[in-house]
Amino acid sequence: MISKLLIANRGEIALRIIRACRELGIKSVAIFSEADRDSLHVRFADEAVCIGPAPSADSYLNPPRIIGAAEICNADAIHPGYGFLAENATFADICKANEIKFIGPTAKVISLMGDKATAKETMKKAGVPVIPGSNGTVSSINEAERIASDIGFPVILKATAGGGGKGMRIATGQKEIKQQFTIARNEAEVNFGNGAIYIEKYFLNARHVEIQILADERGNVIHLGERDCSIQRRHQKLIEESPSPAFTPELRKKMGEAAVRGAQYVDYTNAGTVEFLYTEDGQFYFMEMNTRIQVEHPVTEMVCGLDLVKEQIRVASGESLNIKIKNIDLRGHAIECRINAEDSERDFIPSAGRITSFHLPGGPGIRVDTHAYASYIVPPNYDSLLAKLIVHGNAREEALVRMERALDEFIVEGIHTTIPFHQSVIKTKQFQQGQYHTGLLEELKNGN
Repeated sequence: MISKLLIANRGEIALRIIRACRELGIKSVAIFSEADRDSLHVRFADEAVCIGPAPSADSYLNPPRIIGAAEICNADAIHPGYGFLAENATFADICKANEIKFIGPTAKVISLMGDKATAKETMKKAGVPVIPGSNGTVSSINEAERIASDIGFPVILKATAGGGGKGMRIATGQKEIKQQFTIARNEAEVNFGNGAIYIEKYFLNARHVEIQILADERGNVIHLGERDCSIQRRHQKLIEESPSPAFTPELRKKMGEAAVRGAQYVDYTNAGTVEFLYTEDGQFYFMEMNTRIQVEHPVTEMVCGLDLVKEQIRVASGESLNIKIKNIDLRGHAIECRINAEDSERDFIPSAGRITSFHLPGGPGIRVDTHAYASYIVPPNYDSLLAKLIVHGNAREEALVRMERALDEFIVEGIHTTIPFHQSVIKTKQFQQGQYHTGLLEELKNGN
């Protein structure tokens, strides 16, 4: 078993990992930038090391400083959380070279799945359904125009190294291809240092559904059901739930088996997520694979009764999965709202500053993952995620009522948050009935 684990991250996910370490009897080491000196993950870790100033490039994205902190504290493992270096194959290799266990899949798998065009071709070979589109990346506008004509409009142009909704553009006709190709490529180059683009058929009114998988280092792979992540703004997830209100047990089994098949094909280990597009005609297609723990992992934990972070650490310690798919019983329904420090009335601009009042909701079936507290200063340097509000009920109807109550009880003053936004979305007829898709927020914005 790992004896001391360094968390190469910040905020709520760092605190989440610290709690898992505490329950496993593992010492935890927090790293922090000067902007995060007063964050709760620094306070609750067994040890804490400042690794630099506020800019991510000088702290959370600086491998030499992170490895140096691990060596100073004699940490024998590093958990990258999500974001920052979590899907960086080079960092995973650096950890291995320094004889520090990386909590995640191998660098080879991270690299293979990190290039989305390559990942798509790999899943195709594994017998997993993939979205119709280009075979690999597209090198020119002329090629993009030809492929788009072949598969039919609308199409979506995607950065092969992309993530977080960046480097993605939709074209509804030939006249838009040239402009959208150029914009997507430039955006990809700026954000990821890689301007390679591929093209896929764009499906209207589709759902974004992902399958949580766990795999040990002995070839055992299981899935833990699906999460519906279709409530999005500019391809950024905002609300997730499990199980999906659109799924049947037969569909869950079929998609879960496809995810497991893909994971086994690439010799995947640790926790991961296989993301699919589920279309109006009942078909599903592979989109991408996230080789890390997801922001929305708590909804799966709530319906499965598992601690996914503890499972990650156990697998990395060399233990076999002691969970069998036949023993996984999805109980009830869970919904998660991402509470961001943003002003939803002003196009979701970030809202940094001091929190003057902070009251968390409580009662049966309520969970809040957060690093914030009253008087905490939200720094302007990082992602705006402030808290994750997760509710669980015996049925979706009960979960919906609990989420409405919990949002009403959640008080944050001094900064703007997305709580009012979530309150309005949760109450819409489409969400209440579970009849929504990735374009719902755009429809609501346009008054449809």
